[in-house]
Amino acid sequence: MPERSEANAKEATQNFSKKEQNPITDNGDSKSKSGITFAAQDKLPKLPIPDLEATCKRYLSSLDPLQTAREHHESERAVDEFLKTDGPGLQEKLKSYAEGQTSYIEQFWYDSYLNFDNPVVLNLNPFFLLEDDPTPARNNQVTRAASLVISALSFVRAVRKEELPPDMIRNQPLCMYQYSRMFGTARIPTESGCQIGQDPNAKHVVVLCRGQFYWFDCMDDNHDLIMTEKDVSLNLQVIVNDAEETPIQDAARGALGVLSTENRKIWSSLRDLLGKDEGSNNSDCLNIVDSALFILCLDYTEPKSSSDLCMNMLCGTSEVEKGVQIGTCTNRWYDKLQIIVCKNGSAGINFEHTGVDGHTVLRFASDVYTDTILRFAKSINGLAPSLWHSTSPDPSKRDPESFGDVNTTPHKLEWDMVPELATALRFAETRLADLIGQNEFATLEFMSYGKNFMTSMGFSPDAFVQMAYQAAYYGMYGRMESQYEPAMTKTFFHGRTEAIRPVTEESVKFVRTFWGENPAEQKIETLRKACEKHTAITKECAKAQGHDRHLYALMSLWQRQVDADYSIETSTSRDPYSSSTNGGWNSPTGEHEADPNSSQVSSPNRSSMLNDESGLAPSTSPPRNGQHSLPSIFADAGWDKINNTILSTSNCGNPSLRQFGFGPTSGDGFGIGYIIKDGSVSICASSKHRQTKRFIDAIEAYFIEIRKLLRQGHRRGKSEDKGASRAREAEENRPRGQRLKSRGRVIGADVATGKTPQDESGVASDDEMGGYGFFDAGMLQAALKSKEEGERAEKVAPRREVGKRLRLMEY
Repeated sequence: MPERSEANAKEATQNFSKKEQNPITDNGDSKSKSGITFAAQDKLPKLPIPDLEATCKRYLSSLDPLQTAREHHESERAVDEFLKTDGPGLQEKLKSYAEGQTSYIEQFWYDSYLNFDNPVVLNLNPFFLLEDDPTPARNNQVTRAASLVISALSFVRAVRKEELPPDMIRNQPLCMYQYSRMFGTARIPTESGCQIGQDPNAKHVVVLCRGQFYWFDCMDDNHDLIMTEKDVSLNLQVIVNDAEETPIQDAARGALGVLSTENRKIWSSLRDLLGKDEGSNNSDCLNIVDSALFILCLDYTEPKSSSDLCMNMLCGTSEVEKGVQIGTCTNRWYDKLQIIVCKNGSAGINFEHTGVDGHTVLRFASDVYTDTILRFAKSINGLAPSLWHSTSPDPSKRDPESFGDVNTTPHKLEWDMVPELATALRFAETRLADLIGQNEFATLEFMSYGKNFMTSMGFSPDAFVQMAYQAAYYGMYGRMESQYEPAMTKTFFHGRTEAIRPVTEESVKFVRTFWGENPAEQKIETLRKACEKHTAITKECAKAQGHDRHLYALMSLWQRQVDADYSIETSTSRDPYSSSTNGGWNSPTGEHEADPNSSQVSSPNRSSMLNDESGLAPSTSPPRNGQHSLPSIFADAGWDKINNTILSTSNCGNPSLRQFGFGPTSGDGFGIGYIIKDGSVSICASSKHRQTKRFIDAIEAYFIEIRKLLRQGHRRGKSEDKGASRAREAEENRPRGQRLKSRGRVIGADVATGKTPQDESGVASDDEMGGYGFFDAGMLQAALKSKEEGERAEKVAPRREVGKRLRLMEY
């Protein structure tokens, strides 16, 4: 096998033609060379294990801004002891373990997800909200759903035929393994943790409508589409009509999808009940759902606001009528990839997060959205380009015998509702309604500026927005908290993410300067330094040189030894918590998967690695017996502090998405998904009723205020928008005195910058700090400083009497 390196991976991709690398430039050449999708897999470099001392240094640096001097001193002592005792030994064990693995972190990663026992809804599964179809006539449910299904199937075909061009960053191919795990995949709960099951030859989709299940085949054994968009539309309309014949209250009582929202062990026992008799009706129905390419959810509601739409895509709506749940929360199956389409055509994606990250599903969502537009364009102009290098033969012109054994007519799954299932369904629904009621959502679609303005001012857009979260939170609560952002590491073989810790000494200095009575220049300078630091950390994490994943792997190895010793003491044959020994449903660790009889035992159940788009709060697991003391670095309070993520953030999106989000990371935290577009920023925040709308308003106010500060120091005449014509600059430089071209009064925007007219001070007429305008930021900073230093409040002068003094009546 060739050596794994970035250069060899890049060369493997460049061996394919430009048309194969970018099919959209191809106008109809159906000849394709399969294999480009995974061409670089065997040459991608393996995820490197960072140096232990460097990891510990980064860890302490991330902790410092969150701690008092005394707390940080204790953490330094714990780290120093770790480096002298347990650390080096664990590091050597990790290096030895990694030699036989695809990645040193991968198995621990899967275990952390699959051993999670709480409901996946609102805890693990993220969502995407797609933009509406640009052709309004197509924004009705059946038409939009059929279009999305055809585009999704075309994507599946491209993956299976290995014609999907690989993801690239600066001409460097990324790992494409996750795409092989997207379709026909299901999360299967068992008594000893979940498993990932997959039918790689799945060719049917399951449709959920009013809680009722339907299915039909849509691909053949050669992975070609066997239905046109018109055929799919007809099927979906028939399904909707059939589902509406059952009163919503009656349908809700048999909406088995709600069981997928249960605690995983409870769901496992209920699945055992459904599938206990192999070949029975319920067992067959369950297998059809599990093995489907994906789930299509047709909702009967029409959410109007952005926050309601986000809620619907993440967890569904909860609406109880006459004691029966009739909300869309029962019209879901959270163990699989779901495409959700509302009555008015609004659409989104909810995905099971174990095997795929947001970046992977974003590519799927983007390509699906793009394909719907290009197919519509092709119906107008046959020369319009296609997103795919090759397409399926026209189903309407194929020989019927060529389709093979397929069922294109919709079939309704009719479950046998035994009393135990009916009771379990009722309890699952009430628990889900509780869970939905415990969370709230707020969105911001900030249209005043976006990426173009930020970059024109010399800032990294992501770093710029990350500082907004810190400043807004500090303005509300007067303190810095642990913040998290994932960085993609797919430049490595089976790479997933590394954790960025955005709170730094530089960001703390900026936030305190921003809220103090300081000149605009000083505020902007500290912002610039904070953003530069954030960008530097992001680059390190993208190279897998962070501290979170490395330390988590070391803790997992320590836990593995504890579990092994505990297993010997109790004479057990295998670790009951391991997901890698569950009846053949191994975690998807790839072609170099380790022997199940090796030391693949589970890692601690929850960790900071679950803070990606899923938003889980981490915790450490105590040792199983008294013979093993927790390594000092993990026993220190700093480990819990940094892993108790209050602001869990993720930047994932492009113009095909309207919103992206996930549930809150902890009871006192926020889950923040955001998309930075050229001229806007979209944010979806969730929390367990922590004044989410107020927090969103604070972020918006910060954006307005920081723009005002930037404009004060911005050189007049320089365009703020990269998309603006430079003809304005030519006009500004044109010699004066040309009679005809100088006539008239200049109106509207600043001709040089495109800005709105400014007041006499040179500052744009933005509002002040919105909700913060009622107090002086300097007073806030002074109060906070006084609190931090423990100063006593100064004595105040005796209060004078104000107002008319009333006489007490004498009795």
